[in-house]
Amino acid sequence: MINFSGTPKIETDRLILRRMKRSDAQEAFDHWLSDERVSDNRVNAAHKTVSETIERIDKVASNYANKEFCWWAIERKADRKLIGEIDLYEFDFSTCNCEVSYSVGYEWWNQGYGTEALRAVVEFGFRYMNIHKITAAHNTDNPASGKVMGKVGMEQEGTIRHMIRNSKGQYKDCAIFGLLQEDYVKKNISNQTSILKLNDKEKRTNKYE
Repeated sequence: MINFSGTPKIETDRLILRRMKRSDAQEAFDHWLSDERVSDNRVNAAHKTVSETIERIDKVASNYANKEFCWWAIERKADRKLIGEIDLYEFDFSTCNCEVSYSVGYEWWNQGYGTEALRAVVEFGFRYMNIHKITAAHNTDNPASGKVMGKVGMEQEGTIRHMIRNSKGQYKDCAIFGLLQEDYVKKNISNQTSILKLNDKEKRTNKYE
């Protein structure tokens, strides 16, 4: 059974994962949602106006009252800049499996932020939500994303041809990665905690405030 607790604040060494809010719109637009270098790896087209971003964030924020909704903004601690987003979704209640996706602004690529955010969310999913399996996919022409998945313990399970069609009408093959909770534990990944500053109550209850 999945233990849902919504979208709690999560802290890592360099990042704060938190709920998105309307005031994030300009940074989200500037840092990744309007950037075609990022959108080429997403299904949705790059935003042309901030109003598109506001509409999107309002839709995300409206779901935070639902405990089964898990969508974080990725914020750097050093300068409080918003650099991306990450979410758990497609929860299957019969298997307790789900998927994860993430985007990081181009300026912050190849600096370990995607890995740090993904590692924390995977840890949260397995240790606190009791997810059985987490899967992710990336376009095969974006192998850097596969390296991020591999660094958190995920393994490639196959490739699906023409799995998605991007905003330019191009079909993309996708590599599928997955990680089981039991393998996460066996690899001792669960002992390499990425989530900081848990108080005694949170440690006892496995929940965040």
